Amino acid sequence: MSASYRRILALPGALAFTLAALPARLAMSMSGVSTVVLIAERRGSYALAGAVSAAGLVSLAVLLPLLGRLVDRYGQARVAVPSVLAAVVPTAGLLLCVRSGAPDWTLFLCWAASSTAPNVGGMVRARWAHLLRGDEAGRHLANSLEQALDELCFMLGPVLAVLLCRAFTPETGLLTAGALCTAGVLLLAVQRGTEPPLAPASAGTAGEEGTSGAGRPAGGRGSLRVLLPMFLATGVVFGSMEVTTIAYTDATGHGSLAGLLLGLVAAGSCVSGLVSGLLRPRRGPAARLLGGVAAMAGLMLLPAAAGFFGAGPAVLAAALFLAGSGTAPTMVSGMTLVQQLVPAGRLNEAMAAAVSAILVGISAGSAIGGAIAQRLPAGAGYLVPAAAAATALLIVVTGARRLRAAAPSPAERRTTDRAVPAAACAD
Repeated sequence: MSASYRRILALPGALAFTLAALPARLAMSMSGVSTVVLIAERRGSYALAGAVSAAGLVSLAVLLPLLGRLVDRYGQARVAVPSVLAAVVPTAGLLLCVRSGAPDWTLFLCWAASSTAPNVGGMVRARWAHLLRGDEAGRHLANSLEQALDELCFMLGPVLAVLLCRAFTPETGLLTAGALCTAGVLLLAVQRGTEPPLAPASAGTAGEEGTSGAGRPAGGRGSLRVLLPMFLATGVVFGSMEVTTIAYTDATGHGSLAGLLLGLVAAGSCVSGLVSGLLRPRRGPAARLLGGVAAMAGLMLLPAAAGFFGAGPAVLAAALFLAGSGTAPTMVSGMTLVQQLVPAGRLNEAMAAAVSAILVGISAGSAIGGAIAQRLPAGAGYLVPAAAAATALLIVVTGARRLRAAAPSPAERRTTDRAVPAAACAD
């Protein structure tokens, strides 16, 4: 397994930008939990803490595509550095307002204003897409590695945040997250040798016919109408799974195991992401996406069945690990399609829009899962991620023809190339 990943990490600058971005990615997985713990400890209200955290997610979902558009237009370093530094003042303001007893509305304002950190994962994936342009197998491997790193950060980040907040002061988690995010973005920004060059202006504004900038196939905008709802539904899976697992373990007297069980979901996704990267893609990304979403929908039935029958923690742990293993192939194939279909001049914006859709889905899933857990038996909440995964499958099935037309498989591309007369390529 390691040899395949060593191959792509040995490319010039690849290991450097991958390691440089890790602190920022870890920070992003810490910030939400750190904020909740901080406000709950200092203000004594989990309701206020959850509401402030949700406001930050909404603000981030709105700002990420806008920042992505600026990155596409002006470059990663020129946008990422000022945007991450701009978050320092409102984050400090949040810490001061919480500590000084300022009105609640100031917490919402400060946390929303601090959501200017760029989409680091998207910028790293854009570097891979540029570095591995024309190498579909390599791009698939890189996206699998990125998904595994995302899951690893989301396993470790919340645990580290809680440990820091409990061991020191409630402010320590957020302070650490802010320092890590700033350091990671700055370290990534100085890796100028692997920063993708700015695409021509026409690359970001090409129409739907023919090819759209930088030689990319047309149809990216239409395909995003399929991919973004799919990402949103997948976000609902993530958000509802988290809340439902916490509620279920509390109801069954195993509340202390909630963090471990949620870590197993991320672990399953991490393992499947690494393994799927080793499988040489023989089908196009559209077909792989369909297979990944179908697997996710099927595997999400396992925790639903465990919850319905009141399974103990051991059975639920196995079900959650297997359910998590179905999410990585979906995310890898989805991001690969975004990279393949969207013009180079809009790549960061499109990937940021995908992340925004996931964030909105997580917020909605948390709200729906919490409402179900409040009104129905705790295990019933696992029906929400199962239903969301089934919705994602329905979206991909209904849009499969559009995705296949926009992103044909390698065999289909070879057939198409042979069908084009040589004279037609003379221009």
